[in-house]
Order: sequence, then structure tokens, then C-alpha cells
Amino acid sequence: MTRRLVIEADGGSRGNPGVAGFGALVSDAATEEVLAEISEALGTATNNVAEYSGLVAGLRAAAGMAPRADVEVRMDSRLVVEQMSGRWQIKDETLRSLANVAQQAAQELGTVTYTWVPRSRNSRADKLANEAMDRGTASGSDALAPGHSPAEQTARASASGWGPPQGKATTTLLLRHGQTALSAERRFAGRGDIPLTDVGQKQAAAAASRLAARGGIDLVVCSPLARARRTAEAVADATGAPLLADNDLAETDFGEWEGLTFAEVRARWPEEMAAWIASTDVAPPGGESLSGAARRSLSALDRLLDAHASKTLVVVSHVTPIKTFICRALLAPPAALFRIHLDVASLSEVDWYGDGPASVRSLNDTSHLRRDASPPAKRVRLSSR
Repeated sequence: MTRRLVIEADGGSRGNPGVAGFGALVSDAATEEVLAEISEALGTATNNVAEYSGLVAGLRAAAGMAPRADVEVRMDSRLVVEQMSGRWQIKDETLRSLANVAQQAAQELGTVTYTWVPRSRNSRADKLANEAMDRGTASGSDALAPGHSPAEQTARASASGWGPPQGKATTTLLLRHGQTALSAERRFAGRGDIPLTDVGQKQAAAAASRLAARGGIDLVVCSPLARARRTAEAVADATGAPLLADNDLAETDFGEWEGLTFAEVRARWPEEMAAWIASTDVAPPGGESLSGAARRSLSALDRLLDAHASKTLVVVSHVTPIKTFICRALLAPPAALFRIHLDVASLSEVDWYGDGPASVRSLNDTSHLRRDASPPAKRVRLSSR
């Protein structure tokens, strides 16, 4: 049975524009148990921007705890409800940007409906929003960034995550395992516990050498499958970092397609292959859907970010988990999995900030695999993200 959740969201501004904040809570539709509460000051913004920001926060919280759940959003903002329901046009560019972010967050859920309620029935979210505005007033957070209007500043922070870093990021260095016999022939490789080839072992050593030269590695975490485990062991040996395995970082179970090429699968299961390409919710015969694999791998990511905040982690895994992490960082829809390419032994780097945003710093970097590769350039940290 599909889980059903309720989101109550609100936002406000004292001055319009003025000191702004939002509040949102997520509850179980059947038991009415409150599962999450979010309250955050925004600086200077308008009422509408604050209301949309509350919606985005609620949708993200719901998707994080119960992907594919059906959700009813309740808000006392007629504007947001009508615009998100598609009945009113969104003429304001700032609100259009925030609505796009909300739609992207909603794509990780099942059916999402929007219901207008009077303010008296939205009192819990209203209280959270007012608490956020109180904190904003006390901290003097209504100062504007030079050159930006209040709406522009808030939209940039809420919609894209662009702004001054809030604390030290947790860095994940996402390393795909080295070459195997199946990857060399571009065959489906899921739960089959296949070893690295000789080339794959050299690739693992090259990646390990690069990461050791980089330094600052606090932990290596890997899939339990042999190809990832051997790659991770090379990194742990080279960096001296401890090594842990997490079952949720394993590759998708491709069922009856394991070991076959794309062409072989299409010839034998043309309808099933077409359905699989069309939807990440479709599983191969006897296997696991990409959505199912994404849910468990995101659970692993959430655990790592909670347990190792502000640390630098090497995560050695497979195509599906790594692509899933990239999609979350970019707020990309599940279908984007089919549009990302990852080479064997490639490195991708993502910074995750405690206040929500993420920054993809590199993707599918294989410079360490080229014999003539120069030493990596010194990393320069920018003051904005």
C-alpha cells in the first residue's frame, strides 16, 4: 500500500519585503503523527517567496523520508496552491524559479495534490514561520547582498543553493570501481560478485595514488561487492583511512539481464526493455528497479552525512548509486540517471552543506588514468556555492 503524507507549509515577511522565514511540517495521513518540522529564516524576502520556500522545504523533507509516497500539501496561500495546481500562470520570474524547484522536489514523490485551507487550519506551519522570522529579526539577518533585490537574493539562495557557505561541507569523493570483464564488454553487471581485471587493479591503484596525494581523507566507505571492495582497499591502504562496507551501496540487481549486453536484452525482452528505459520504477525480470536502488543508496548517503558531518569521505560504489547522489545534488529528476555517463575508476566530487544545498565540484574525472596526466591542480575554494 502506498504511504500517504500531509505537508503543512507557510511563510511570511515582516515588511513585504522584509525579515522573512518559513515553516513546514510533514505528518502521516493515517495516524496524524508529525514526522518532521522545518523552520528557517530567509533574510529579506517577500511573503510569496517565503511561502514557496516553505513548500520546497516540506516537499524535500517528505521525499527524503518516504520516496514515492502520495502527498497532500495544505497551504493558506491561494497564490501558491493555484499556481502549483496549474490553474494560475506564474508571471514573476523569481516565483517561477521557486515553482520549478518545487516541481523537481515533487518528482521524487508519488501523486502530489495542493489544497487551500484557511489560516486558522494552517496554524502549526504559521507558528513555525513566525518562529523563523523571530530568529531572523534577532540575528539581524535582513541585510541584503550588494547588487541584488530582496526577491532575487532569496530566490538565489532557496532555488539554487547559491550563496555564502553555511559551515564546513561534508565532502564525498565518489569513486566507481575499476574495470571488470563485464564492464569491458559493456554488459549488465549488478549483484554478480565479479573480480577486477588486471587493468581494473591498475586503475584502482591509480585512483588510490591520486587520493593519497590529495590528502585529508577521513573514511573510505564501499559497496560489499568484490569489485568495489578491492578498489576501496587500494584507497584505504594508500591513504591510511579506515574502511567500512555498506550493503546499501551495492549496484542494482539486474535479475535475468545480468551479464548480457544492451542489444541482447533488447532482442530477448523488447517490451520490458522499452518500459525500463521509460520509467525508473520498472524492474528487469527478477530484478530491482532503479528507483528501488536509488532509495536504498540515498539511505546510505543520509546515514553517512549524519554520522560524518564536515568530514571528507571516499565512497566506492557503482553506476546507479553514484548517479543517484549526483541527481540529488543537482535536484535532477530520476530520468536524469539515463543522461549521466560514468567511466570505470572515475571520480566525482560533491560538497554537502548542513543547511541543505550541495555543490557538484567535478564529474567523471579520469585524469588519474592517463599516463601523461599532470599532477592535479591545487584546489581553490570559492567564497560562494
